Amino acid sequence: MKTVFRLTALAITSICSIAASAQDWVETSDQHTRAVLNAQAVYTPEGASSLGVTEFDEGVSDLGPNLFERTTRTNRELLAMVEDRLRTAEHPKVIQDLQILSQALSDGIESAELANKHQIPYFNIPQNLFFGFRAILDPRSDPERYSAALVRLKKYTGQAEGYTAITELAKARSSERFDEAGLIGPFKGQVERDLGNVPRFTQGLEQLFMASGLEGWQEDLQLLNSQLTHYADWMREEMLPRAREDHRLPTALYADNLKNFGVRATPEELIRDAQFGFQEIKSQMRSVARQIAGQRGWENGDLMHVMAELKKNQIAPDQILDIYNERLAAVEEMIRNNDIVTLPDRAASIRLATEAESASIPAPFMSPPQLIGNTGQYGEFVLVQKNPSAEGEEAQMNDWSHDAVTWALTVHEARPGHEMQFAALVENGTSLARSTYAFNSANVEGWGLYAEAIMMEHLPLDGQLFTLMARLQRAARMFLDPMVNLGHITPAEAQAFMVEQIGLSPAMAKSEADRYAFLLPGQATAYYYGYRNLQRLRTEVEMALGDRFNQRKYHDFVLEQGLLPPDLLRAAVLEEFVPAQ
Repeated sequence: MKTVFRLTALAITSICSIAASAQDWVETSDQHTRAVLNAQAVYTPEGASSLGVTEFDEGVSDLGPNLFERTTRTNRELLAMVEDRLRTAEHPKVIQDLQILSQALSDGIESAELANKHQIPYFNIPQNLFFGFRAILDPRSDPERYSAALVRLKKYTGQAEGYTAITELAKARSSERFDEAGLIGPFKGQVERDLGNVPRFTQGLEQLFMASGLEGWQEDLQLLNSQLTHYADWMREEMLPRAREDHRLPTALYADNLKNFGVRATPEELIRDAQFGFQEIKSQMRSVARQIAGQRGWENGDLMHVMAELKKNQIAPDQILDIYNERLAAVEEMIRNNDIVTLPDRAASIRLATEAESASIPAPFMSPPQLIGNTGQYGEFVLVQKNPSAEGEEAQMNDWSHDAVTWALTVHEARPGHEMQFAALVENGTSLARSTYAFNSANVEGWGLYAEAIMMEHLPLDGQLFTLMARLQRAARMFLDPMVNLGHITPAEAQAFMVEQIGLSPAMAKSEADRYAFLLPGQATAYYYGYRNLQRLRTEVEMALGDRFNQRKYHDFVLEQGLLPPDLLRAAVLEEFVPAQ
């Protein structure tokens, strides 16, 4: 997530001269990373717990006084420690990982300082608690961890000795800065959306505890849900009047968002490159649409007409999981027959989203496994069929439940996309720095989009068309997101563009526009940005190897590297993979 360093000549030489085993360097690297992770987890134990660091399962977020000053001091001390260890490190991969940690800490300090300078602290406590509890009570987790949720519950409510209710701490951290000149509040639309989702998260919490089989949680959860309801009332009375009407962030904050999502480019560069790509992709789609129309005897071969006709073939809700599992089996057979990547022997997992998950992430997604202390847990491809935050008929999406799109979505979220990507982190013994601190949207989502590209030629024509549509949507994101945030277009105009020019449902287009405007400004640009990096790298490798290029070996190597930033991945490929072929 956090670095653009290249290997030095000394480090390259070290690759050949250091005889330590792979396990030795990973153990050394992980010692450095755990020192950083453990120090940061004191403030946000839920994050470490979700990664699988079980010693933090009972911890709760520190929202005490002087939070910014305390966390910044800790991170500066950690940065000094990492820089000191970099000066004495010898193994090139340990050096890479220390560089990842250094960049992550530097970026984190910069982001915290910018937020402190510009924004009133805003906490979406109901959502944060839901996902914190879900990480522990996930059916994939060791049931031995479940009881920690009861301890957490008492701490969140302030019933445990020495603890204050998390909602009261959040109010205090926000309200103590209400009167500071120059600070902006959250976007009004975000606050309203978060308020509307409170009942979904309180209900989701109850469902998590009921499914866990734990006993003795009812009274404490009732208290917590009451506190969350009062917190929502406080947000309406105190935060909503201070919310800003304009969704746009200050320029420095938007640029910082891009950086943290792994996008190292200016908004103007993103807009220029993506607008070109959009037209190139749409031209390919028109050609495929005409072939489909001819194949099916349709007189109208216009792209949008063909897409609309294909979307009419909706899958019944009670059949959708079966269809996606059928697609997964067919895709795996294509992968084997064409020697694309080495498949695991085990099955992949697909499930439907809960109401609370859909409210938070209104699009299909990959739920990663715990990356530390993993005992056989794997990622889950989660299907989302509606946007609960929308109203009426617009809440229902038809984008992911028709037959033609199942190919692209299976390839992206399952295999050879994210499911294999996260499984590789677990199965290959990837260092913690690469699986956690190098993690960002460009590194992760770039692979998902690349997976679609390498599978497209093997899919049926309707699958090819919607694979291109998915790429078209990602290219559009890379110019719509910065255009919305620079004020070149409004979110409503972006929504209309996606309905008319890409063919998204109104519900999906609204989710996308909300994403650009206030949910995750900048994140949507990462897909196409990361994809372009991977395609450029493959071109370099093919030029270097010629007919010695083997795509299965290449893809296996890339997955083995973990979530390396683009420059470090390029160095590994050109300096390790290419010479070995």
